[in-house]
Amino acid sequence: MLRMPVMSRVLVIRPGATPFDDEQRIKGSLDMPMSDRGRVQVDIMAAELADFRLKTIFVAPCESARETAERLAKGRDVRIKVIDAFKNIDHGLWHGKLIEEMRKNQPRVYRTGQESPDDLCPPGGESIRDARLRVLKSVRKVAKKSRDEVVAIVAPEPIASIIQSALQREPMCSLWESETDTGKWDLVESELW
Repeated sequence: MLRMPVMSRVLVIRPGATPFDDEQRIKGSLDMPMSDRGRVQVDIMAAELADFRLKTIFVAPCESARETAERLAKGRDVRIKVIDAFKNIDHGLWHGKLIEEMRKNQPRVYRTGQESPDDLCPPGGESIRDARLRVLKSVRKVAKKSRDEVVAIVAPEPIASIIQSALQREPMCSLWESETDTGKWDLVESELW
């Protein structure tokens, strides 16, 4: 049977900043609420995304992503659905470390994170490559169910960058730059099989 591609329009939404983002720390799968700056970011995004017709916002299970989705859905007839596969990467022993500390103390690891993040696997954590496989499967499922709609996904970094790079069929940019990239969104058009 010949499989036909599904053309999807996906809003990849990064939650508002958390205290760790504000401090340039690696958050990974640590669950924390948004900071005051994060709430301001989401209020701005809500205004920017007001014209998009959305039926469902698919969201990572972390507190900052759920709070972002709730703020984006406020005043709209939009359902919020938590997708466990969109949980952030388990950064193992890197949780809570300053990104600058990684640059100074582990220059080879830092360089790999800049040049080829898919090759990274934090000690005691999940590899970027495994995370990519995990989220892409769920993105395909969500996109197929929402065939003619704009798909909205709220996921923390670096999962959001992994989703976006997979949809664009491009390598992921620097892990360290994306790690604290918050309160923004991108519309990606992609063919999914």
